[in-house]
Amino acid sequence: MVDQRVGAWAFILGVIIAIIAGIVVTAIPTGITEWVALILVILGIVVGFLNIQDKQITGFLIAAIALMLTASAWQGLQPIFGLGTLLTNIVVYIATFVAPAALVVALKEVLNIAKSPAAV
Repeated sequence: MVDQRVGAWAFILGVIIAIIAGIVVTAIPTGITEWVALILVILGIVVGFLNIQDKQITGFLIAAIALMLTASAWQGLQPIFGLGTLLTNIVVYIATFVAPAALVVALKEVLNIAKSPAAV
């Protein structure tokens, strides 16, 4: 029960920090952006360990891959009235948050596959 609450709060906090950081990234000094990224990575690891159950692994990994690809695709929107830059910053910070969770979940799945007996 406590794990679920911690994981849920880590997820909510990670998304909120990513959105706020994406909006104000141009006003944040470089040293602070590194700390924001580190906090997002730590929260992502917590989410990867506590939030994603075995039945959710495939869906989560597909969503994480799509999100990370989207983060790079948004770069092309930057010239459109500055809106592209704002959206790109937000998506990049969200991807910074999701990537460590995806790594943890992928490693858990590899471990699950390695533990299961080989199908003949």
